Amino acid sequence: MSGAGPSGAASGDALQPFRLGRRRLRGQHVRLGATVQTILSQTDYPAPVATLLGELLALTVVLGGSLKYDGVFTAQARGDGPIGTLVADLTSTGALRGYASYDRAAIERVSGALDQDLVPRLLGAGHLAFTVDQGPDTERYQGIVELEGASLSSCAHTYFRQSEQIASAIKLAAAPVDGLWRAGALMLQRVPGEGGIETDAEVEDDDGGADWVEADPEEDWRRAVILMSSVSDAELLDPALDSVRLLYRLFHAEGARLARPRELRFACRCSRERVIHVLRSLPRQEVETMKIDGRVVVTCQFCHRAESFDEDALDNLYSA
Repeated sequence: MSGAGPSGAASGDALQPFRLGRRRLRGQHVRLGATVQTILSQTDYPAPVATLLGELLALTVVLGGSLKYDGVFTAQARGDGPIGTLVADLTSTGALRGYASYDRAAIERVSGALDQDLVPRLLGAGHLAFTVDQGPDTERYQGIVELEGASLSSCAHTYFRQSEQIASAIKLAAAPVDGLWRAGALMLQRVPGEGGIETDAEVEDDDGGADWVEADPEEDWRRAVILMSSVSDAELLDPALDSVRLLYRLFHAEGARLARPRELRFACRCSRERVIHVLRSLPRQEVETMKIDGRVVVTCQFCHRAESFDEDALDNLYSA
């Protein structure tokens, strides 16, 4: 095990990239504690909704962390079930946020049969979309796959198999631990021989730890996936088990090399200026229909911050 990075970053909410052997296999380990607790506690989500949103937050980090971009990576699941939408996004600076829209009564009607298969039972038929937005001067990348599978991880597997054609294995977990929500993820990918998606963290290439000579790449991949599959939800969610110890436990014989971890935090990008921009894009007559008690109030779905506009504020908005 080499290139572990600062112990402080490794013990908090962080994304830990790593490589195995001669850099033919790469991975990402995600730990979310305070960040996911902040996001999930802002809304009184039913437990099954919070579980799926927590998993989507971890999936967003583990997938966004495998890309090299300067902007926002977004994951969105939409379906015709009790949960209409799950959204999470991650900026290239490590700011994470997310929300869910759902029908509480419909959730309660099926809550007795939610021990497994959360995606088909709660999201139903729909799609999972991933978007990379690097600003108005660049072309957005988007990948979409149908919601096929019992879990978000299986849906992500379908995406990589159909769209990216990169051999990938993903495990997700989200649940309360000692009364506080936590989420975690572990992803392993087989790196193409040349090119492919680049990671934005440099991996230490020293002589520390064992090396893994790939005499049979297929066998090496199968063995790595078997080792990864042995990790339990409890291990992914354990606040006392940092990336260094978990990855050593799983891959010490495979010569795991750790890059510098990336710290994660909750942050919302909403602002009054953004709301003004949206309102100006709408006809004044349409905005007038949104008034309640003489005011237009716009509330951010991610952080619940509210911006209020009375008649004078609207006059100034449209006269500017």
